[in-house]
Amino acid sequence: MHYPENFRYTKEHQWVEVSGDGATIGITHHAQEQLGDIVYVDLPKPGAAIRQGEAFGSVESVKAVSDIFAPVSGEVIAVNPVVAESPEVLNKDPHGTWLIRIKLTAPEQAAGLLSAGDYQKYADAE
Repeated sequence: MHYPENFRYTKEHQWVEVSGDGATIGITHHAQEQLGDIVYVDLPKPGAAIRQGEAFGSVESVKAVSDIFAPVSGEVIAVNPVVAESPEVLNKDPHGTWLIRIKLTAPEQAAGLLSAGDYQKYADAE
């Protein structure tokens, strides 16, 4: 699996793409493979505050329900309406399907996350 180089990753299998004072967050291909067929996603509403390392939503698959942890802190400015209505899109393209967009409150947090290469090594070792 190729993990996009412009994303940063967490050991909880989320990705974040930072752009200026904003960020886009999703789940990794590895997370989707572990979960299996995703059937439901619970996400916060715009205006909600999320904090790095804390759960902000969940993904439900035919196998299990897993929390989604914030890779960085911020305020939710958008929720992907496609995922809300058709969560199965995550099964086909988890790196191309974002969950939420946020306005960053601590942009420096992204620097402490894993690079694509480091995440690949971590995921391969699991």
